[in-house]
Amino acid sequence: MDTARIAALLTPFVIPPLPLSQLDQISTYIDLLLRWNARINLTAIRHEEEIVTRHFGESLFMARHLFKADPADPEGAPPKLSLGGGFRVLDIGSGAGFPAVPLKIWAPDIHLTLIESNHKKAAFLREVARALTLTNINVITDRAETLAARPDFPRTEIVTLRAVEHFEAILPQAAALVAPKGRLSLLIGASQISSLTTLTGVKWNPPIPIPQSHARVLSIGVRE
Repeated sequence: MDTARIAALLTPFVIPPLPLSQLDQISTYIDLLLRWNARINLTAIRHEEEIVTRHFGESLFMARHLFKADPADPEGAPPKLSLGGGFRVLDIGSGAGFPAVPLKIWAPDIHLTLIESNHKKAAFLREVARALTLTNINVITDRAETLAARPDFPRTEIVTLRAVEHFEAILPQAAALVAPKGRLSLLIGASQISSLTTLTGVKWNPPIPIPQSHARVLSIGVRE
């Protein structure tokens, strides 16, 4: 897909615009996604432009609110993490790689772990990492609840979650994988916000509406 068109479609989600190298990575990623999606069900969205706005736009919107100061931030906005921090990020139920891989494109220094129990989807994620020459990225073919129950499994500075089945059941498992003072970052429907109040030990920032969506929000909580 043409990088200029990708940049234009991402304008509502990303400030400032992405550099050409990252746009090239997104273009390669889209090509891979469309080819693999013809064989395995990675996403129900098949139109290139909708893939950019729905998948990449939403994921990069999360990245923008997790990492790096934004001149458009209002005074008193929650502090973000430095891009050069080398933080550990754990994504649960990675599927086609959103939001995790766009986070890695935005912040290449993070140490990224993707949890995906489906072997074919995990193979796709490894192929994406290879094609985009991403380093410090690990794909684990397992279930989040299994890893959360293991005391030897490292707790992580950032845990992300988007479009998973059985959201209410997986939410406590996701919180259990967050290190103290770490962040749990969710891309969810507005109707799911009420579920967050049942989770103890996490202090939530106000949900942030996602551009071009009437029902989707970004919610970031800090583990106490």
